[in-house]
Amino acid sequence: MGPVSDPRWMGAALALAERGRGRTAPNPNVGCVIVKDGRVVGRGWTQPGGRPHAEAMALAEAGEAARGATAYVTLEPCAHVSPRGPACSTLLAEAGIARVVAALEDPDPRTGGAGIERLRAAGVAVETGIGAAEARRSMAGFLTRRELGRPHVTLKLATSLDGCIALANGASRWITGPAARAHAHLERARHEAILVGRGTFDADKPILDVRLPGLSKSRAPRRFVLTNRPLPPFANSHEAENWHTLENPADIADWLGIDHLLVEGGAETAASFLRAELVDRLLLYRAPILIGGRQALGDLGLTDLEAAHGRWRRVDRRQLGTDTLEVYERD
Repeated sequence: MGPVSDPRWMGAALALAERGRGRTAPNPNVGCVIVKDGRVVGRGWTQPGGRPHAEAMALAEAGEAARGATAYVTLEPCAHVSPRGPACSTLLAEAGIARVVAALEDPDPRTGGAGIERLRAAGVAVETGIGAAEARRSMAGFLTRRELGRPHVTLKLATSLDGCIALANGASRWITGPAARAHAHLERARHEAILVGRGTFDADKPILDVRLPGLSKSRAPRRFVLTNRPLPPFANSHEAENWHTLENPADIADWLGIDHLLVEGGAETAASFLRAELVDRLLLYRAPILIGGRQALGDLGLTDLEAAHGRWRRVDRRQLGTDTLEVYERD
């Protein structure tokens, strides 16, 4: 067991890792903190497009102070040499890092334990497992791609207390308040792609952008419509280039450079991803209103209630203004 401060510094590395979420595919969004004598001397997180890696960025900031220090990193430092940069395990050893604390071992077969072995062979003490659960959640896109061969899928539902997403006449703006909508835009910023169904696309003409200061341009996700029909003509070619179609939920496995997908509805699209067992995470925004309108989900194909139990585990609950957010993960 490491020092009592290890969880604290790993928490700082995990916070840095979140800065790269949704921007590093196909690389993982890793965070790294280098600590010496109780003080942070270097910080890094995987940069957009996957390079530089978090460790390289942190070492560049630390300079000579890295010698004898401890590096906290959310994923095992890589062991393979890439045309885009050297192996991080080599960089850490050459910099004189005395100890590495890694939350997770790398599932990439090019590293897969080899990074830890290289560090130990160079005399660096290595510990793993601290912050592992949080690291899995932070790098869910990378890990899901490695384990299941597809993006990590989050389904977002904004409903009334009676489970409706719109009035009976289709009006849905706005069910939730400003704080919940701002949080939803932050979630958009953490995904490479966002998807709606054809009914939502035709009825709402959604923009699906990120409307948060400083993130509106750099964090705009690619936009998809679940449909088997061509989209109508757009006003200009630039707008047309921003939209893509998907005929079947299972086709997300073919996407390159997309490790996080946010599905925003409507009811049939949400149900289609759930029926296909492709939803890994649920975001349920609930407003304190009753509207007796259109339900959030279509038919899920369940024939008995027993099959509905034991599928989801709540991992977060928070108040956003007058609305409530609950986050669930597959059990």
